[in-house]
Amino acid sequence: MEHPRRTQISSRPSGSLPYVTSAVGMEETVGRTRAKRGSLFTQTIIWVTGLICLALLFGSLAQAWSNSSLMQRVQSAQQQTQQLQDKHDTLVRLAGYYKDPFVIESEARQQLGYVRPGEHPVVIISSNTQERPVVVHHQKPAVQQGYWQEWWNAFFGS
Repeated sequence: MEHPRRTQISSRPSGSLPYVTSAVGMEETVGRTRAKRGSLFTQTIIWVTGLICLALLFGSLAQAWSNSSLMQRVQSAQQQTQQLQDKHDTLVRLAGYYKDPFVIESEARQQLGYVRPGEHPVVIISSNTQERPVVVHHQKPAVQQGYWQEWWNAFFGS
């Protein structure tokens, strides 16, 4: 079986050598032109891919910097929240302390100089100190009368 010969169509002018380039004044071969076009396409794809990778890299770096900044702000807010919580706890303890009637009385006596009926306040003023005068409270001792004294007073008067 004999194959029919195909005629080859050449893009170069007749009589040109296959290895002679356009530098000598002759046209390049179709394959070489196609190879240059393919090479230009490949270089363009590589450059575009490189630019996209750079854009993604810069975007990632910007996001990382933003996340770092946000984390610092979160830590600062957490520290401030902890400080406020500690202050709140201290104030709650103080409020509980000052609800005690004995503390209220003590503070009223020390800060405001209040005295109970029947007490006689004594104010000591020192010429050496520039501080507030010290108030000493003397209370009359409650008269403890026995049962028999109450009868005596009831019958004979006091």
